[in-house]
Amino acid sequence: METKKVKEYVKKRYGEIAEADRSSCSSGCCSSSSCCSSPPKHVAWKVGYSPDDIESVPEESVSGLGCGNPVALASLKEGETVLDLGSGGGMDAFLAAKKVGPTGKVIGVDMTKEMLKKAKAIASEHGYENVEFRLGEIESLPVEDETVDVVISNCVVNLAPDKLKVFQEAYRVLKPNGKLMVSDLVTQGELPDYVRNSFEAWAGCIAGALERSDYLNKIADAGFQNVKVVSQKPYTIEVSLELRGKIVSIQVEAHKT
Repeated sequence: METKKVKEYVKKRYGEIAEADRSSCSSGCCSSSSCCSSPPKHVAWKVGYSPDDIESVPEESVSGLGCGNPVALASLKEGETVLDLGSGGGMDAFLAAKKVGPTGKVIGVDMTKEMLKKAKAIASEHGYENVEFRLGEIESLPVEDETVDVVISNCVVNLAPDKLKVFQEAYRVLKPNGKLMVSDLVTQGELPDYVRNSFEAWAGCIAGALERSDYLNKIADAGFQNVKVVSQKPYTIEVSLELRGKIVSIQVEAHKT
């Protein structure tokens, strides 16, 4: 599918999600109708967030999107600078902000103006002084070279048509000895053509998902070392029976030497 059209559709879809109130039903990444079938915090529990995680961030930042909890596995330390790729409403950024403390910093990057507006408003309202949100695409990050200690992302890389470029950008902004920790969806087996060619399936994090080995190879091709899957499980939230067993949620760790 044409890259430009995919990006335009995904951006539009997530703009709608950001502006939708809780009475609305908006299809979104990795839990395509979660606002209708289950409260966002219940979806967050299912994908790996603890009740304490959810209670420790502003309720309006918990959107029920994602397929894992990269902050929990990132072993963040006080004073570190963290970059969240595709930060959305800011939940992971706010969790990371607690870990790095007032001497640390969290930068969230998102290509959707509506999501950015929402995250900034939440940060301002709740007094997050060590969190900054920037408008930009994850294939071309508005971040300087070698300024970040840890890059995290939650079910967003699969939305990018050029995943190698995403990982190259993550490598560029990381300091030497920096770490990448991403949660994402990958495939095991071929997906039907009608899924691969569906804009809705792209926005739902399915159509753009790579084969597991291909995904890991792209991280290595970007220059990362010690690429390893630290967690893997079948992904079944809002996945059709036809695709059950073919969609897998993984959490990957890799290092820049």
